[in-house]
Amino acid sequence: MAALSCLVVIVAALLLPLRTDAAGQNPDHVLQGVGEKPEARRPGEDSTIAPEDLPRFLSCYCSGHCPDDAVNNTCQTNGQCFAIIEEDENGDSQLTSGCMKYEGSHFQCKDSPNAQTRRTIECCNTDFCNGDLRPTLPPQINTENRSHWLAFLISMTICCCTLVCVTIIFYCRYKLQTERERYPKDTEQEVFIRDGESLKDLIHQSQSSGSGSGLPLLVQRTIAKQIQMVRQIGKGRYGEVWLGRWRGEKVAVKVFFTREEASWFRETEIYQTVLMRHENILGFIAADIKGSDASTQLFLITDYHESGSLYDYLKLTTLDVQVLLRLAYSVACGLCHLHTEIYGTQGKPAIAHRDLKTKNILVKKN
Repeated sequence: MAALSCLVVIVAALLLPLRTDAAGQNPDHVLQGVGEKPEARRPGEDSTIAPEDLPRFLSCYCSGHCPDDAVNNTCQTNGQCFAIIEEDENGDSQLTSGCMKYEGSHFQCKDSPNAQTRRTIECCNTDFCNGDLRPTLPPQINTENRSHWLAFLISMTICCCTLVCVTIIFYCRYKLQTERERYPKDTEQEVFIRDGESLKDLIHQSQSSGSGSGLPLLVQRTIAKQIQMVRQIGKGRYGEVWLGRWRGEKVAVKVFFTREEASWFRETEIYQTVLMRHENILGFIAADIKGSDASTQLFLITDYHESGSLYDYLKLTTLDVQVLLRLAYSVACGLCHLHTEIYGTQGKPAIAHRDLKTKNILVKKN
């Protein structure tokens, strides 16, 4: 009950300024002779006379707000005399005066700063005192300056957003161009790879040299140019997967669609991360861009595993507990190496896979 009473008080306190402000914007309802007459009290209801029912004792000049019983532009009231200047729809100022009833006069004479039209009202409480009142209009708010500032802010916001977008576009183009320069489309750049050297030998030499980031770029380019495509073995969102051969060794060649150049750059960069190679992560061999500007092929060459993905393997094979545990353990080891951050002069950042599923897990012979 106490909470309800408190709520009623709060609501009343909120409504009172609204009612006062509304009255301040339109004082006509309390002007003598223009507003509604107060409701008459029945005899015996109250022995005390309300202030608004007191006899009229104050004489005022009236102009524009004269009641019906006004004589010679003079009216009488039990409230106050007033003079008001206001601006009409055409922008002309009009000065009027009259009598204000007691009810609400102490609010009306303060006027409202939130009035919809420019105006000023002044009141006094001696006979014919409003003849000396000369109210002036409040200063006009310059809406043009506000419009100019608003237009300026909107223009600056649009310019800043455009500048940010252009900067991002140029940065992306610069990054792609930098990556392209790492893999120039030059058909003559090759290195000599001795006969009898296998991919395993080349990768071992690369790891022994201490780079830890895969084969040198020219070696990758040479391998990519010597790849013989055998047959297509899969197709996905980013491109096609082919079985290829390099000097008799089977390799998997992922050919990215031309529109997926950014995906090729990203995957190549991840595979060539320092200390990325691990026995439970697909072995990276080479990456290259082949062709001309009119026709471009984006190659990513990795180890080939005949058993295919775990998704296909489970369709044809029933696993016992030992094999199941060995598969789960190898997957966990690969993910652990991927997620582990290695500190050092040539460290490895922690990398999240974000798309782990049976179709993205390859099954090795062992």
